[in-house]
Amino acid sequence: TYSGHPLAMASIVAALDAMEDEGIVENAARIGRDVLAPGLAELQAKHPVIGEVRGEGVFWALELVADRETREPLNGAVMGRIKAELLGRGLLPFLADNRIHVVPPCVVTDDEVAEALAVYDEVLGLDLLN
Repeated sequence: TYSGHPLAMASIVAALDAMEDEGIVENAARIGRDVLAPGLAELQAKHPVIGEVRGEGVFWALELVADRETREPLNGAVMGRIKAELLGRGLLPFLADNRIHVVPPCVVTDDEVAEALAVYDEVLGLDLLN
């Protein structure tokens, strides 16, 4: 923080003001509520490999499991195959353990989210568990 240097603080305030003026936080909240939440819930209903969906705004996680009942996490090899398939379709995934973190930028559009959801749907429908 450079001991609270005024120039550094001014840049932070300016960035926050710009985000407010441009409706960036509101967009992130709306995308999460109206696009990501229902879209990811649909994926969970369709793909048994998704054990849990959780998140808010534009920060979500898909917990991938080998068995929903036991909540056994997918192993690293399967997660690696999922990552490779997502990358191959132009999506840059953020994976941690058995989770896919769905964290688009706060300025993401409805169409961009729909495109990503279609990629997740396609990849999670592949037979990658073996």
